[in-house]
Amino acid sequence: MKFVVSEPKTRKAYSMNSDKITFAGKKIGEVIKLDEVGLPGYEGKITGGSDKQGFPMNKSVQGAMRKKIFTGNGVGFNAERKGERKRVSVRGNTVSEETAQVNLVVTKVGSVELDKILAKGAPKEEDTLTAKERAVKTSLEMAGSAELGAAPKKTGRH
Repeated sequence: MKFVVSEPKTRKAYSMNSDKITFAGKKIGEVIKLDEVGLPGYEGKITGGSDKQGFPMNKSVQGAMRKKIFTGNGVGFNAERKGERKRVSVRGNTVSEETAQVNLVVTKVGSVELDKILAKGAPKEEDTLTAKERAVKTSLEMAGSAELGAAPKKTGRH
């Protein structure tokens, strides 16, 4: 299950994965302790989520099942014209084994900052290169010209 933890103070969102379903039976709007997912001292409020097929959770649908609702606006549908309504499939407001992602907002901060627990390192050089630049670099390295592969040149037309 994937957890998206948002911190209102810094306005940052952090993503983390967990093997076990820790919040089964909890509903949207409940405040829960985040010790089980590796955030000691933190508490968070469930604000939503989605199931394995990508259908969003809706607060107004009771239970954990998927249901088709007729809605004018909100989760799962955004009206483009005034008065427009549509029947859409949404998941209920309860976390279950079918839930793939849970969105959380931090309500109580722990002793260690979220940035230190969940932050990713600086991007590597390979991550910033385009696919074409990566292919040129690997082919030059395989040809025995590693110094040319270290700095691929970007040329533009005049």
